[in-house]
Amino acid sequence: MAILSSTIARKVAMALSGLFLIVFLTQHFIINFSAVFGPDTFNAWSDFMGGNPIVQFIFQPILIFGVLFHFVMGIYLEIKNNNARQIKYKSFKGNRNSTWASRNMIISGAVILAFLGLHFYDFWFPEIMYKYIESNPTDTVRYYPELVHKFASPIRTGLYCLSFVLLALHLWHGFSSSFQSMGWSNKYSRGLRAFTQFYAIFIPLGFIFIAIYLHFNQIH
Repeated sequence: MAILSSTIARKVAMALSGLFLIVFLTQHFIINFSAVFGPDTFNAWSDFMGGNPIVQFIFQPILIFGVLFHFVMGIYLEIKNNNARQIKYKSFKGNRNSTWASRNMIISGAVILAFLGLHFYDFWFPEIMYKYIESNPTDTVRYYPELVHKFASPIRTGLYCLSFVLLALHLWHGFSSSFQSMGWSNKYSRGLRAFTQFYAIFIPLGFIFIAIYLHFNQIH
């Protein structure tokens, strides 16, 4: 019973960390989408997020921990599940019993983690260098040109788009299953699942639109 309870606790922790990352993803999307409407709003939001000590020194470390925890816990649970399958079937029709997204959450998660590494390389590390190591003066209008410049390369833009396609697949299964892991089962379950599937398509598609829009609207 102790082992079962521990496994359930890990699944709930995995689900909660995923829902936490959903909140961050939504906030990130809203700020990035403001770039489509021009530099002013995006610069204002970026300056607030980049200059707010609560965001920089409390929320940001929590976010980084949440990403790493979610990925490590996902690998751990996958290994535990594989070890628990003592009966091996001679013929397993995976596509008949589950979706590709549910069978390959580790793969899509690993690609998303690699994308986050690229994202850190593109934005977070340069920002840390600019503000805290090089000690540059505050420039509240630099964020938009820097963002647009990052999508000048068609290769980098394509990598971003591919990553968001895999994010959509990851969310398609992961978002709804997180509620199942926490025991959510009532008359609202069908509507909640419909919402999670809509979110899994809409948000990544929105990010893809932003990347393509900025790629074709370079500042000269």
